[in-house]
Amino acid sequence: MATPSAPVAPALKKTALNATHRALKAKMVDFGGWDMPVEYPCPGGGLIAEHLAVRTAVGLFDVSHMGEIQFRGPGSLAAVQHITMNDASRLKDGQAHYSALLTPQGTFVDDILVHRLGDNDYLLVVNAGTTDKDLAWIRQQVGARPGIHINDYSSYYSQLALQGPHALQTLQKLTKVDLAAIRNYWFTWGQVAGVYNVLIARTGYSGEDGFEVYIPSDEATTVKMWNALLDAGAEFGIRPCGLGARNTLRLEAGMSLYGHEISEDINVLEAGLDRWLKLDKGDFLGREALLKVQARGGPERKVVGLQMQDRGIARDGYPVLSLEGEPSGSITSGSPAPFLKTNIAMALIPTAKAVSGADVLVDVRGNRVRAKQVPLPFYKRPKK
Repeated sequence: MATPSAPVAPALKKTALNATHRALKAKMVDFGGWDMPVEYPCPGGGLIAEHLAVRTAVGLFDVSHMGEIQFRGPGSLAAVQHITMNDASRLKDGQAHYSALLTPQGTFVDDILVHRLGDNDYLLVVNAGTTDKDLAWIRQQVGARPGIHINDYSSYYSQLALQGPHALQTLQKLTKVDLAAIRNYWFTWGQVAGVYNVLIARTGYSGEDGFEVYIPSDEATTVKMWNALLDAGAEFGIRPCGLGARNTLRLEAGMSLYGHEISEDINVLEAGLDRWLKLDKGDFLGREALLKVQARGGPERKVVGLQMQDRGIARDGYPVLSLEGEPSGSITSGSPAPFLKTNIAMALIPTAKAVSGADVLVDVRGNRVRAKQVPLPFYKRPKK
């Protein structure tokens, strides 16, 4: 009798820049089934240098692993409205907003960006590790509706994110599009570095000003754009940046991450994302459940910010305790904050114990470390 063979893990997906990252000797990791750079060991480089470059100058990220799902047809708006928490009817052509796909319980299938490309034409940008799940869920919820075509165009796009105070000056060198005229969460189309029909969006996931550009996913075009952006930003001290800096930047900016501050076990009100929740837009998945939470007086737990007062780093999953040692939730995200020069975290704790300025304890590998509750976000970019 033959011995059953062990299942073979599926090969990691690769972006068009995979060989480029490896040539730069980036540290590569499995991220949601993608072979992605976590940091680059360039001279004086690494995660901290990349983080600080984005805060003070400009950084370039390969985020081509993100998914793109397009809705077209006369039923598109109604379908988007049904499955998302924000109000897509308020979007104008060339405008985007932050939103989420919700379960009937008001928890998260995924957080997304919705772009209105035109009448009856919407582009949803979803997280890399959830693209297949999101697409299947979307088709299950609204795929049978008439007047709508739902297509996965993830493999058609490479997406590069240029973030930081000098992002505009860097990108402006490569295009005749007036980038200063693009408002935050708006986008346009134009030629960049000789590449036609580039979607240029003033969006990002770093807490800084910046742009995300969507280009054809072939290797030649993507490498050309990557190199052009690095050359254009050289005078400002641009650095290629990996997923490590992307995570510490978003944490400093108090931005949620799927699987951490948001998940199928955390609802919108617990996550503190009700700013983007439009309960008055009409019926949508999760609305009734969230109205019931509001009617009960609000969520029983919530995401809060913590700043460590004693030495120790609060890592994801570490228990949070009251000063008396009673269990009070857990850390959802935690790390050093390179720009703020302190250790920070976000935690999900009982609402009754969520008091700004109050101290809690974090169990850091058996040691109880004091932390103070502080308002989110930890960092806000200076206003010009």
